[in-house]
Amino acid sequence: MKKKALSILLAAAMAGALLTGCGGSSSSTEAETTEETTEETAEEETEEAAEEETAEEADTEGAVYNIAIVKQMDHASLDEIAEAIEAELDVIAEENGVTINYETYSGQGEQSVLTQIGTQVVSEGVDAIIPIATLAAQVMVTCAEESQTPVIFAAISDPEGAELTDIDYLTGTSDALNTEFIMDMMFAQNADIQKVGLLYSLSEDNSTTPIAEAKAYLDAAGIEYVEKTANTNDEVITAASALIAEGVDTIFTPTDNVVMAAELAIYENLIDAGILHYTGADSFVRNGAFATCGVNYTELGYETADLAYEAIINGMADMEDYYLMDGGIITVNTETAEAIGADYSMFADMGELVEVITTED
Repeated sequence: MKKKALSILLAAAMAGALLTGCGGSSSSTEAETTEETTEETAEEETEEAAEEETAEEADTEGAVYNIAIVKQMDHASLDEIAEAIEAELDVIAEENGVTINYETYSGQGEQSVLTQIGTQVVSEGVDAIIPIATLAAQVMVTCAEESQTPVIFAAISDPEGAELTDIDYLTGTSDALNTEFIMDMMFAQNADIQKVGLLYSLSEDNSTTPIAEAKAYLDAAGIEYVEKTANTNDEVITAASALIAEGVDTIFTPTDNVVMAAELAIYENLIDAGILHYTGADSFVRNGAFATCGVNYTELGYETADLAYEAIINGMADMEDYYLMDGGIITVNTETAEAIGADYSMFADMGELVEVITTED
């Protein structure tokens, strides 16, 4: 589809160049004739392109495709993305007269489980694999290396850092975090912050770049920070308690799946301590964190499903390494804000503001 559009644009551009180059020596009648010929040619090419597209649609009508959706683990963000992918695949199937069979798996946060899933779906000959989150994508890429099964990842915050670029059978969507903006939000809400807690997992590649960016920001501002890391739910609870004991004014966590899975277990303790938790995704906020600025994960899921279908139908030669989703959506948990007595009215001047309450999902 991209190639067809490009050929039409090139034809029009070449026609324009001919008119410009010959205008000085041609009569008005010759110019009009050239214009008419060019318009006729463009119309014919447009009609031919439309006919080719119709023929392609006819070729795929009635076709059956099998897709594996692989979540790194179960938690609100990844569940939201998976559900959006499933919904969009249903829409695509209906609109294009095809059957799309999909099955959604959870790796339960374990590399060995993800490897078993990847080996299984590749052996079954699926037409595409959609891994959600970084570890899931890394494992699926390895499993699909020999078969070259298309892998279309979802919600990878740092594809370069995770070494998920320059792979022929790989593309996907990125929810790269604007760390500086979230830091700006923190200090817009409270200009007197003296100490910031950084809570993240060392096993999450998603966290590496944002944490480095947060440290650079705070160093430049002369603000003290304390780091605590965790790789399990229990470790997250312990790390959060340690940050409370350290007397931090606020906590920042990037799009970290390990911490996200434990948010429901720590948010009440943070509220009791009067500590605002700024995070990398709205799923944290829906589970009790204070605020974030990021992408809409439902829209990200839709876009990922569209990319997967395009990869199956047209191949991946013309696709980018990844596609960066638009952010700028500020999400605030109004219950948490009220419990702590935090004013967030200033966020309305910084971007699109969405208010949510705590939902235990």
